[in-house]
Amino acid sequence: MTQDLFADLPEEPRTETITDGALVLRGFVSERAEELLRGIQQVTNVAPLRKMQTPGGHTMSAAMSCCGKQGWVTDATGYRYQASDPLSGQPWPAMPEVFAQVAKDAAEAAGFSNFEPDACLINQYEPGAKMGLHQDKDELDYEQPIVSVSLGLSQVFQFGGLKRNERPVNVPLAHGDVVVWGGPSRLRYHGVLRLKAGEHPLTGACRYNLTFRRAR
Repeated sequence: MTQDLFADLPEEPRTETITDGALVLRGFVSERAEELLRGIQQVTNVAPLRKMQTPGGHTMSAAMSCCGKQGWVTDATGYRYQASDPLSGQPWPAMPEVFAQVAKDAAEAAGFSNFEPDACLINQYEPGAKMGLHQDKDELDYEQPIVSVSLGLSQVFQFGGLKRNERPVNVPLAHGDVVVWGGPSRLRYHGVLRLKAGEHPLTGACRYNLTFRRAR
């Protein structure tokens, strides 16, 4: 009787360790997903998604925007954070309150207290889009963790070592999952494999990733 009564209830969020300092919080933002997606729409209405170019002239396959006091940009002059959107010359949109709260709560759940992000990168992945292995090292304080939120279609996250040639671990990520890494894992290489075609009831044929950082 009890099993039947609770069979349709969602599973409680659970934590999985990737390696020392890196955790997956399964389903951590599932209940706030629609609110987060409204926040994405709010931001991208002001700072539209765009595909940036790397210093080497490669066009990134994921479309990107930013919010918060700082935004991450890439162009012919290099990778950097700046306070203004290069498309408009205006400050990046303010970070929605729900974004900052989710980032803080996830960091706390992963063991990183007092995280106050000043930058949120919004990536939109459509089928075929990927992100190669890279380090997040444009921030000033490596003591601060990275918080990465997945919304929409599932995608495989790759988490490598401190050197590019170390074989990464493949971690499937589903809608609502959050990855947090810091401490001894803060400068590990990471990326995502090509997004496979699909359809999600909230995001359609794409996946959104919110990456929170303390840039300055």
